[in-house]
Amino acid sequence: MNVPYALRVLVTLAVVVVAAFVATWLWRRYQIEPWTRDGRVRADVVEVAPDVTGLVTAVQVRDNQVVKRGQPLFVLDRPRFELALAQAEAAVQTQRVALDQARREDRRNRGLGDLVSAEATEQGAARVAQLAAALSEAQANRDTARLNLERTVVVAPVDGVAANVALEPGDYASAGHPVLGIVATASLHVDGYFEETKLPRIHVGDPVSVRLMGDPKTLWGHVESLAPGIEDRERAASANLLPNVNPTFSWVRLAQRVPVRIALDRVPADVRLLAGRTATVTVYPRLAQAHGR
Repeated sequence: MNVPYALRVLVTLAVVVVAAFVATWLWRRYQIEPWTRDGRVRADVVEVAPDVTGLVTAVQVRDNQVVKRGQPLFVLDRPRFELALAQAEAAVQTQRVALDQARREDRRNRGLGDLVSAEATEQGAARVAQLAAALSEAQANRDTARLNLERTVVVAPVDGVAANVALEPGDYASAGHPVLGIVATASLHVDGYFEETKLPRIHVGDPVSVRLMGDPKTLWGHVESLAPGIEDRERAASANLLPNVNPTFSWVRLAQRVPVRIALDRVPADVRLLAGRTATVTVYPRLAQAHGR
């Protein structure tokens, strides 16, 4: 059966229109609209390290345990630091007794007037000044010993979740060396890595939807900030401080990806917002314009 010429023309035009519509939609979707599958849940991790060195005598936190700021995490060898504080207290008392004696002698020498040589009077005043300085030093040492004793109980610096807790009583902890981490829950956010060609359509305050991989729920937030810069892989440092630029040039230039920080406005209680999870991030600049931003 012969198909009328007009019908064939209409079908062809319809196919062209649909193909053009689909091509336009795909081009806008992947080249213009600000969205990316390259998103990550991020959080600040506080590295907990003792301020003093000693044996661990007690561990009061478990791996993956929720902790509050100021909650004790582990305890170091307190008896050793208690003895150091007692020794520092004794040194303060010794210096205080010596200073009181020197002051009495200085007052007596000054009261005797010409019966005591000027040199002896000056020496007495100098001894008082020296012992006063020694007492101040002893008091500072005592305060340091008291602070060290307080620091034997290591507490959580922030609210969060303890991570990688492998500490056991009997371990030796060194000052300044991290022994566990705390994921700060207040710092949880999403970083979306957007192509630089989409940055003109992204502004601070724009509403954002976040879909975590494996979770059907949609989280909502807003653009908090954009990264001020990224690493230039075509340039490196050189020995003579001159720019070392890569002499090769790729004819196919891929758009660089720039981190965009997303603050989450609402997180349902049943959503596990774990640092490192993958997310799809979509920015809605037109919604922001509709609300008068």
